[in-house]
Amino acid sequence: MAGAHRHLLLHTDSPLHRIAPEAKIVGTFLFAVGVALTPRRAVWAFAIDAVVVLSLLAIAGYRPRQALTRFAAVLPFVAFAVFIPFIAGGDKTDLFGLSLSTEGLWASWNVIAKSVLGTGASLILAGTTPISEVVRGLGRLRMPPIVVSIVAFMFRYLDLIVEEMGRMRVAMTARGHDPRWLWQAKPIASAAGAMFVRSYERGERVHSAMLARGFSGTMPQMEHEPASPTDWARSLTPPVVSISLALVALIIL
Repeated sequence: MAGAHRHLLLHTDSPLHRIAPEAKIVGTFLFAVGVALTPRRAVWAFAIDAVVVLSLLAIAGYRPRQALTRFAAVLPFVAFAVFIPFIAGGDKTDLFGLSLSTEGLWASWNVIAKSVLGTGASLILAGTTPISEVVRGLGRLRMPPIVVSIVAFMFRYLDLIVEEMGRMRVAMTARGHDPRWLWQAKPIASAAGAMFVRSYERGERVHSAMLARGFSGTMPQMEHEPASPTDWARSLTPPVVSISLALVALIIL
């Protein structure tokens, strides 16, 4: 359904691929909740969550290099977290010859651990579930129809906008404009504005065409088998582990 997402899909047939999408969506969300609730000093809990994520990545069919490449999405959070120990206050700790804030180190660890685990859970969902299945799963979970429609169109037309921006960039380069500095960004900003107007007009045309074909505000749902008890059991096992670890850590810390 979306070209960018197709590049994230793993073309294998693992047990995770065969789980109903609604069960995977709920499992991913609850696992992220469990990770978010885990106290930052519960390093052992994060270690167990990491083992769960790594195991699921292996089951899904991720190769080590492939997984590391896709984890690059978390680098902005890591880059931000690296600076926290240098600017935070409180007691200081000497580490590698540097005087760093103890609270800042814990805060940095908290950001890195939770962002990496959350990204890992998202990669498992993205690698085993096509966007069309995600949209269908949201519908099965009784999400508001307007939200389901927005998600579906967002992924469909995001690819078109990115491709169109790429064509405009190539056309500008072919005409001798190749900006490399901040003060050369005005043509790019003008092109982005023009593309926004064109995208808005395209949306209006698409909506009119859909209304002419009987669209009533709800995306049609294809018939498919609902999630089985086995699907729910498999999907809820990781979040049960994560939430249980978080609760134990909250009690003992």
